[in-house]
Amino acid sequence: MRNIGLLLLRVGLGIMFMLHGYPKVFGGPEMWSQVGSSLQSIGIGFAPMFFGFMAGIIEFFGGLFLLLGLFFVPSVLLLLIVMLVATFTHLGAGDPFTLYSHSIELGIVFLSLLFIGSGKYNLDKKLEKRRRRY
Repeated sequence: MRNIGLLLLRVGLGIMFMLHGYPKVFGGPEMWSQVGSSLQSIGIGFAPMFFGFMAGIIEFFGGLFLLLGLFFVPSVLLLLIVMLVATFTHLGAGDPFTLYSHSIELGIVFLSLLFIGSGKYNLDKKLEKRRRRY
């Protein structure tokens, strides 16, 4: 049942991150700059468009890869970093705990997944088996 639980967790979080990242990725330069400019509260004032775009890419494609169990470790690591940056950005802006508690919770989930792994049902294992045959 552990593997089914991990699959459900990956699929659920993957879909939610894809939905969360989609408007950022496809929002265009104005959206990317808006998202990236929030990093000023932690002292990162350069290249807001780049950082906003990267946040969207990591959330959308990280969610897709999480869902599929593909590139699991790098995807989870990048999603963890995005959650850490989101947390520190909210802290730097002086936001109330209710605005950044979700990013802390998801950061804990992603950190845990790095230790637990993706479970039995994932594309990384399928591709590894295929590579061994050749």
